[in-house]
Amino acid sequence: MSPLITAADLADAGEVTVLDVRFRLTASAGGPTGASLYAEGHIPGAAFCDLDADLAAPPGSGGRHPLPSAESFEEAMRRLGVRAGRMVAVYDDADSTAAARAWWTLRYFGHSDVRVLDGGFRAWTEAGLSVTRETEQPPRGDFTARPGGMPILTADEAGSLAKTGLLLDARAAERYRGEVEPIDPVAGHVPGAVNAPTAANVGPDGRFLTSASLRSRFTGLGAREGVEVGAYCGSGVTAAHEVLALELAGIPAALYVGSWSHWLTDPTRPVATG
Repeated sequence: MSPLITAADLADAGEVTVLDVRFRLTASAGGPTGASLYAEGHIPGAAFCDLDADLAAPPGSGGRHPLPSAESFEEAMRRLGVRAGRMVAVYDDADSTAAARAWWTLRYFGHSDVRVLDGGFRAWTEAGLSVTRETEQPPRGDFTARPGGMPILTADEAGSLAKTGLLLDARAAERYRGEVEPIDPVAGHVPGAVNAPTAANVGPDGRFLTSASLRSRFTGLGAREGVEVGAYCGSGVTAAHEVLALELAGIPAALYVGSWSHWLTDPTRPVATG
């Protein structure tokens, strides 16, 4: 079963819980928020899922987007109408970066049928499908959060994997090299990690590349049978996109949820540049 769904298939899906996960890093600087984009227009029946509040714990020692507790995530998903036996479809603007975090978190906490709208809201509108500004409170769901549905890495495990397997850094190349760091206090990467920016997982339309293309990309970076693979980014959001792309390629991978923002909380952890 593919973790992706097309706009046409979603429109015909029948009983499905749809979550709008649009997100803007620029919101703190006065730019539009995901909630404001949702209010301007969204897929009919979709509920707005706040990445910061619903898909992560508050920032702190665990990083900028640490894993939420099972209790808080369960309550958030029930409020948004998520049910155990019903498919959940998640979407963002186009490239599925934020939607992939929702996909991964739901899968981690035990929901077995989660699909990402390939191409996001852009694909929906380009298909000529209806959009609404009406907000309806979905009936309360019955989802029960059971951690452990997806593999995760601790900081120590990520550092070891960079030496013994393949640890992919999903950030832009200039951040990986340590040339710029617009968010975190120290620039650079986990020593031994291999750069694999998530932007290369999708085409100009925001849709994922074919499974064959993704597999070729990741095998070229060192993924092969018998090699353990993991991914990290700045705060565990774009790295979830990397894990999704790896799944499409048929390559299982673990997520270092705290990622670089957590790595830096311990000043004794090494930092590489270049």
